[in-house]
Amino acid sequence: MKLIVGLGNPGPKYAGHRHNIGFMALDRIAADHGFTAWKDKHQGSISEGRFGSDRAILLKPLTFMNNSGQSVQAAMRFYKLEPEDVIVLHDEIDLAPGKVKHKVGGGHAGHNGLRSIHAHIGPEYARVRLGVGHPGHKDRVPGYVLHDFAKADQDWLDDVLRGVSDGAPFLAATEAAKFSNAVALRVSPPRSGTGQKGKDKPPAPTKQQATKTKAEPEPDTRSALQKLMERFR
Repeated sequence: MKLIVGLGNPGPKYAGHRHNIGFMALDRIAADHGFTAWKDKHQGSISEGRFGSDRAILLKPLTFMNNSGQSVQAAMRFYKLEPEDVIVLHDEIDLAPGKVKHKVGGGHAGHNGLRSIHAHIGPEYARVRLGVGHPGHKDRVPGYVLHDFAKADQDWLDDVLRGVSDGAPFLAATEAAKFSNAVALRVSPPRSGTGQKGKDKPPAPTKQQATKTKAEPEPDTRSALQKLMERFR
């Protein structure tokens, strides 16, 4: 069984914030895969379900971002899970918007939600880093992540959330490469054709078609009177 955690802040005030993309991803997974209705438990909100034979618990900590680790630890104790059974989905300012990366272990890079989880369960859990872009200066980061996504972000954001949902069964099965591929198929779908320049141009005629074209007579544009006069020359 996997505990899939989405990071964010509770309440409608924060619902559209970049910092809440983890919550958004879990909402999409729960809706797409027929998980149970959300209920408050373990200092968070949980939804239960299965991806085939793999059981999973979705958890949105309701402790606010800085204390996310309390909720994660409480859920782990209840379900008797280890850090390797935990997957955390969170916003990542060091990735471009629309980029998604999977990793296991490592530092928290100053992310307050990860910092809290590190303090409560250690660093050896999996993370799905959901790129939201960087505002350009570190002093602008708090205001940037605690602000709604722009209208211009909605298309790529929808692709990312759908891609993460498509790949969720692979997360539960610990198949990171297949998860990443499922996301890529949504975010960067394969193009039709050969991918070469000029792929939208019509295909060149075959040799047979070219010969047939050359052999075709020129259309007769003479008037009826001209044709009659030609007969009596």
